[in-house]
Amino acid sequence: MKGKTHVIGGLTAGLSVAYFTYTDPIILVSASVVGSLIPDICHSGSRLGKNLPILSRLINFVFGHRSFTHSLVFLILTAFLVDYFFPNDALKIGLLAGMISHYILDMGTKSGIQLFFPIDFKVKFPITTRTGSHAEKLIFSLLCLVSLYLAFQVFSLYIYTFINDFNISSALPSIIIHN
Repeated sequence: MKGKTHVIGGLTAGLSVAYFTYTDPIILVSASVVGSLIPDICHSGSRLGKNLPILSRLINFVFGHRSFTHSLVFLILTAFLVDYFFPNDALKIGLLAGMISHYILDMGTKSGIQLFFPIDFKVKFPITTRTGSHAEKLIFSLLCLVSLYLAFQVFSLYIYTFINDFNISSALPSIIIHN
């Protein structure tokens, strides 16, 4: 899958978790978008790989693509490290939701992922697609629609509070209001 599909997948995952929990949605959704990009650190052409080229090439040299960084071991390791260095539930849950969305999307590709690393076994769905195909564009579009719906549901309380707190009549001169 392309980076933009992973980003919208992470956004959808974060919004879904925020919809069903009382976790801070702004931190959670932001972290889920970042988390959706983390597994591709092993690919030098990815968004993260371009920003951290030395680390990306090192990870790719040691592990290859879609192996360690696309595994349950990496997911658990990330959870422990985030919990240790940044003990914030919204941050941890968001990062993990984004990473899981990345895994699920890549399991829908012909290459699959090495979910049970170090065991050399690729996990993929029975029906797969190629990166950049019409099927991926359809998946991207559907995720956009779901994200739009969930964003309205999750952030409607913020919008409602903002509208109620912003009292426009207090900003206008009293002459305009009374005339």
